[in-house]
Amino acid sequence: MDSEPGELTVGQLADRSGVAISALHFYERQNLIISRRTPGNQRRYKRDTLRRVAMIRIAQRVGIPLAEVAAILALLPDNRTPTRQDWERISESWQAELDRRIVHLEQLRNDFKDCIGCGCLSLDRCALANPYDTLSTRGPGPQRLVDPAGTPCHPAGCR
Repeated sequence: MDSEPGELTVGQLADRSGVAISALHFYERQNLIISRRTPGNQRRYKRDTLRRVAMIRIAQRVGIPLAEVAAILALLPDNRTPTRQDWERISESWQAELDRRIVHLEQLRNDFKDCIGCGCLSLDRCALANPYDTLSTRGPGPQRLVDPAGTPCHPAGCR
């Protein structure tokens, strides 16, 4: 028998998950999902692979690298799909990184229109906020957007 109850073909998994077949094959090569092979060498996926694919897509959407997703999924015994408790642990482990990304996005949205202290002095506001590139004494990079440790901050809050 080629199909077990509750299994999906790669086409069915692609249709239901909204992910291209080529992406599913890539995920499998990266050990993010697994399949079994039929005697005819066709892939069959457990239905709970849909949850793993959804988790991968959510992580990608917020910019979490696939290597980090793979590391988290590798912690699950027997390649099982994350349970509610697993998802809570995963979410907590990503919390600090997601918070950092949120700050970066807020900076891009709110603060990038002002002088960021990069030293280019190309905005008229730079003459007021960073005359003669005085912020260069603090080090390289956008000094008004990162603290000495490289942690993002809002221009009013740095230093």
